[in-house]
Amino acid sequence: MIISQSFHFDKIAMIFERLSPSKNLFSLLNQQVRSFARDPFPNKLTHYLHRAKLIDSIRLALRSNSPNSLNPLLQTRLLDSFVVANAFRSAPSADSAISFFENLKQVPNFAHSQNTIFAFATVLAKFKRKVELKALIGDAKDGKFNNVKASFMNLLFWYSTAGDLQKVLETWEEYRNEENRLSTEAHNIVMGLYAKKDMNFEAVEAFRGMIDQGVIPNSRTYTILIEHLVRLGKLDAAMEVFTVLPSMRIKRTLKQFLILVEGFVGGERFDVVKSLLKEMREDGKLPGRAMRIYLERMKEAGFAGETDEFLVEMLPDGRIKSVGSCEDSSDEDEDEDGDDDVNEGVDVHTVKLKPWLDPKALANALKQWSPEVVTILEDAKFVWTSRLVCKVLRNFTSPETAWNFFCWVASQPGFSHDIYTVQRMMTLLARHGNVELVDKLINKVRREQMILPFSTIRLLVEFYGISKNADAALKVFRNDRTLCGHISRFNLMLLYSSLLRALTKCRRNTDALDILDEMILNGICPDIQTFSGLIYHFALQGDIKTVQQLFSMIRQSGMEPDAYMFKLLIQAYCKCQRAALAYRVFVDMRNSNLMPDAATKDLLVKSLWQEGRRKEAVIVEERYEETDGVLPLALRGHVWTVSSEDLTRVYSIYSNSVIAPA
Repeated sequence: MIISQSFHFDKIAMIFERLSPSKNLFSLLNQQVRSFARDPFPNKLTHYLHRAKLIDSIRLALRSNSPNSLNPLLQTRLLDSFVVANAFRSAPSADSAISFFENLKQVPNFAHSQNTIFAFATVLAKFKRKVELKALIGDAKDGKFNNVKASFMNLLFWYSTAGDLQKVLETWEEYRNEENRLSTEAHNIVMGLYAKKDMNFEAVEAFRGMIDQGVIPNSRTYTILIEHLVRLGKLDAAMEVFTVLPSMRIKRTLKQFLILVEGFVGGERFDVVKSLLKEMREDGKLPGRAMRIYLERMKEAGFAGETDEFLVEMLPDGRIKSVGSCEDSSDEDEDEDGDDDVNEGVDVHTVKLKPWLDPKALANALKQWSPEVVTILEDAKFVWTSRLVCKVLRNFTSPETAWNFFCWVASQPGFSHDIYTVQRMMTLLARHGNVELVDKLINKVRREQMILPFSTIRLLVEFYGISKNADAALKVFRNDRTLCGHISRFNLMLLYSSLLRALTKCRRNTDALDILDEMILNGICPDIQTFSGLIYHFALQGDIKTVQQLFSMIRQSGMEPDAYMFKLLIQAYCKCQRAALAYRVFVDMRNSNLMPDAATKDLLVKSLWQEGRRKEAVIVEERYEETDGVLPLALRGHVWTVSSEDLTRVYSIYSNSVIAPA
């Protein structure tokens, strides 16, 4: 149930009435209060629908041959930064966007916002209009758009989209002078532009610099690597990088699947495409329509059984009609003025567009779920597809509203929930700890004999860890993992690792150790990331005995602690004021011919001094001097997820494939 808070203006008015010497003054104040309080729209959904109609009208006008078709649309009070930003994003060309921008200068009281300038600059960059882009950025820097600012990341994005390498590198250097450590996305932008321009050596060096500085690559980083390798014809190397991602707990994206499917279909290696489609199912990916052309080629080659189900999901939905005219919305709002001629000048016979829809904005408009909102939503006649419902669910912040929407949409004509919408709803509920509702959906899956993607089971376990529901995580692991069918040994190792991480988040230490024993007894060996996460957790609590037991398990498994694991131990012991133990780890690390990074060494020396262990602090500094005062900026890896070995492996695959040997 949603509880909303509002001002009770009648009570405020009563206070004014008592204090005011004049009834007339009270009456005037009361009218003003009510006037300011009145919202021109009864709810956010109505506002969204009016905005959507106006955006559609502007989209059509931008594609019209009539130069005057846009002007009437800019006179409505509905025109705001949200409408303008989305209209810019829909511009079919740079010239149409520039014309729109110039027309906006004639609109009284309209002021550009961060979103509108960002959208306009992105269109200019997309169409490689470098001169106009630089002029716009200069105006923003000169303060011509009030408080609109162009951040370093904005500049990097625009210049890279425009393909202007020189400006990207200039901005990069300026950015590095301002920030000690640049974001993953900043590195991605530079590396991606090098890759697009086939500057292979520079792209490899950018990736190496990224991981050597301790910046953790994300899914987009690996998309850049895979796309670069496929473009160079290095399909096996691209597939090898893609195969490493699950062990690094990196989410594999639909774009990565598309790039690989395109590459292997082009090489007529349909056996690999077949395995990729299977993995898409396991990852719970709903394929995009861009993949359709490649699957049709695969079907023509005789693989109908592997592609038919996907192709059915990609067929255009005949219920979605194109926008055929710029409709006047004034009849739906008595306060609309000046919109009577919005159809003038638009050739509705030559322009066909799907209706504009923004899932995020729509989800935001549905926050205040009520019978009135439901009625308006039904009257809007949205065409509900699995893809659209998933996008809307993803953008809900409230699990209660998401559940209300999920239940309501199930009764809409032509729609029924499938495994994609069910899994989306389940993971959202699990993240917020709604165990009872997740169980209802699990029972639905079991009753209707659906097959859950393996990724969904893992996400449920991990999200129950975030929401501190250890028992629910254990239940999913014990009772519900069979819903995804057969689980390979590697995937079972990942699932055990997710459960162990969830249990440590919930501080269920005994259960975590029991699960670890069970895992090993079942012949499933934890990877180095799992051991690192457990060691860090117990070291942070000062549980020396358990840490020593875990070290013994590592060596019994034939693995050796890497530099990143030693680093985690030193950090954990220093955090819980056990510098003596951290020093012993440092000694073990040096005996293994490994060294910490500069930040870890400084932390250890500082902790030793604070705890009065000056002799040990001096020894650490002396060992540091033995390396000629050079330590790595950061050690490759990340707790629970990425090992230094995997990062080194990916770098080796990429560099050896991209840079041809002399």
